[in-house]
Amino acid sequence: MTEHPFAITLDAGTSLANRTGSWRTSKPVYADHLPPCNARCPAGENIQGWLYHAESGDYRAAWEVLMRDNPLPAIMGRACYHTCEDACNRGRLDQAVGIHAVERFLGDLAIREGWRVEPGPPTGKRVLVIGAGPSGLSAAYHLARMGHTVTIADAGPKPGGMMRFGIPRYRLPREVLDAEVERILAMGVELRLNTAIDDIPRAMAEGGYDACFAAIGAHLARRVDIPAVAAGRILDAVSVLRGMETGAEPPKLGRRVVVYGGGNTAIDVARTARRLGAEEALIVYRRTREMMPAHDFEVEEALEEGVLVRWLSTIRRMDEGSLVVERMELDDTGWPRPTGEVETIEGDTLILALGQDVDTTVIERVPGVEVNKDRTIRVGPDLQTGHPGLFCGGDMVPSERTVTVAVGHGKKAARHIDAYLRGAPQESAPKHAVAGYDRLNTWYYTDAPRTVQPVLDALRRQTTFDEVKGGLDETTALFEARRCLSCGNCFECDNCFGVCPDNAVVKLGPGNRFRIDYDFCKGCGLCAAECPCGAIDMVEEEI
Repeated sequence: MTEHPFAITLDAGTSLANRTGSWRTSKPVYADHLPPCNARCPAGENIQGWLYHAESGDYRAAWEVLMRDNPLPAIMGRACYHTCEDACNRGRLDQAVGIHAVERFLGDLAIREGWRVEPGPPTGKRVLVIGAGPSGLSAAYHLARMGHTVTIADAGPKPGGMMRFGIPRYRLPREVLDAEVERILAMGVELRLNTAIDDIPRAMAEGGYDACFAAIGAHLARRVDIPAVAAGRILDAVSVLRGMETGAEPPKLGRRVVVYGGGNTAIDVARTARRLGAEEALIVYRRTREMMPAHDFEVEEALEEGVLVRWLSTIRRMDEGSLVVERMELDDTGWPRPTGEVETIEGDTLILALGQDVDTTVIERVPGVEVNKDRTIRVGPDLQTGHPGLFCGGDMVPSERTVTVAVGHGKKAARHIDAYLRGAPQESAPKHAVAGYDRLNTWYYTDAPRTVQPVLDALRRQTTFDEVKGGLDETTALFEARRCLSCGNCFECDNCFGVCPDNAVVKLGPGNRFRIDYDFCKGCGLCAAECPCGAIDMVEEEI
């Protein structure tokens, strides 16, 4: 019998015996890479994961994925400064995906529909959470999902912490805040308001708690010594904003209000003063606008509302109805220095917005707890202090002080507390490599300008505490979600299936992606080169 070359033989099975795959030096491998938005989120959200469901119109599934990491989506969609969008690869193509806007849509929809999260099977363990701010609420939520019994103790009259007492209602409506807190309490979490804990070990022993998470917010305003004839007209921003929530009447600030500071709190209190009837609200800041820690979009909104700003200025003293302001200049290192040039400006009230500190007294008294030089609490990678079973997070530990960071701390603490209660170490899954812009084939994607959220008219904003920014409707939210490029993760576009010259790509059905039949793959790399989202790696073939 004449032997034929394997390429034309008709003998059964010989084509597999002489497979094309034997020629490879490298092979394609499907790999999930970490989307840059996920990598940048302080709350550790699987942003691409919930956007995947949102862009298919399955909003309940999207919300459920979102709630695995963040129990406050309607709040975060408003109060988060969305650093994820700064990292979004689409921003280099046209404009970043409006992640926070879609998150807000999902959060608001869940409130309207009354969606709930069920607690986990009871473990018999009890945890005390001190502080009903974003970090404490987040920890309580995740601990309840794990089946632990949770009690939140807060010294304030209402829950929410600085979300309620530091963020004005024109940025965060209180009905939204209340609804998301109520959902957590509906899981069986107990909330004790007007309850100050002055001895943590005793409170734990008397309540039978197995662990404690302390998340006391930064409610103490920093002061500066400014000589004043009428000292009563010098207020702090935290007290003014808090008075908006607890006082029977709004604080009386006068016609001309001067705010000293350059952070987001300074912007918030100046905009609040305008809404309370101040004819003039002036921010005095000792550095330039570029150096201002306040977010630029908030500065722009304030300017639109008639707030005035004097950059490179500092306050020397306050007299009756006026203030003495000194002009600053930048030295060779870019640091502001006084010039000796002074000017008198009118002002009825001076509001100090120079930052806040945490009252750590109650924590410092606990045996084994160490305090850092900046008065924050020293914790380990698991957020546990030197006192066994006592964990700290949020404003109490060294970190950026934002709602998103605090929510992330609460989740992290809950996972480590759960591990502590089970007597097993918390093991974190290794992170994938970040999917950079260079992995994408952007020409496959359609141009799609970012959806703009509706904004309240600037003149109306000066006289009302109505929410400044509106939300997306279902149509615009769906469009915005579909702008996601799915960086580094297969979304089953079928490109690899269509371009493979050897039919080596096998479809596994909707939701199951693909596999490579290496018996036929010759390692040409065409599938990896043409993958729009960069979800295929070419790896060296093992010999």
